[in-house]
Amino acid sequence: MVTPRTNESATLLLAVEAELKAVRSFVDLLAIEQTALSNGNTEELPELAEQKNQFASQLGKLAEQRNTSLSTLGFGSDRAGIEAWCTKHPKETGVANAWGKIIALASEARELNRINGELIALRMQYNTKALEALRGGNDSLDLYGPDGQSSPLSNRRINDAV
Repeated sequence: MVTPRTNESATLLLAVEAELKAVRSFVDLLAIEQTALSNGNTEELPELAEQKNQFASQLGKLAEQRNTSLSTLGFGSDRAGIEAWCTKHPKETGVANAWGKIIALASEARELNRINGELIALRMQYNTKALEALRGGNDSLDLYGPDGQSSPLSNRRINDAV
C-alpha cells in the first residue's frame, strides 16, 4: 500500500479502511444469520437483528466520515466523488483497493440479505400453515368420522372415549 502524501488523504484512507472493516463484519453477521435461519435457530434472530441495527448505524457514521474527508479534499461526498479521487490519485492505491473491496462486499451483503429475506418468508409461511393446522383451518388435515367418512377437523370432535 502506498502512503498518501497529505493529512487529508491519510484521513480519507483511515475512513475507508474503517468502513471496509465494518462492512466485512456486517457480511459475516449476515452469514451467521443465514446459518441460523437455515438451521431453524430462531431464538438467535432477535440478537442478530439488534446487531444488524448497530452495524447499520455504525456504517452510516463511517460513510459520513468518508464523505466529510472527500468534501475536505474538494470532491463530491458520494460514490462518484471517491471514484473521482481514486482516478486523480492513481499512485495512492490504498483508498482504491479498500473502496473496491467495499463495493464487492456491499454486493455480497445485498445478496445475503435478499436470501435471508426469502428464508424468513419461507419460515413465516411454514409457521402460518402450522398454526392453521392447529386451529383447524381450511387447509388442515381431514379426520375420519365414526362412519368411516372423511370430515374436516373443524366440523368433528375427536372421540376420545373409543
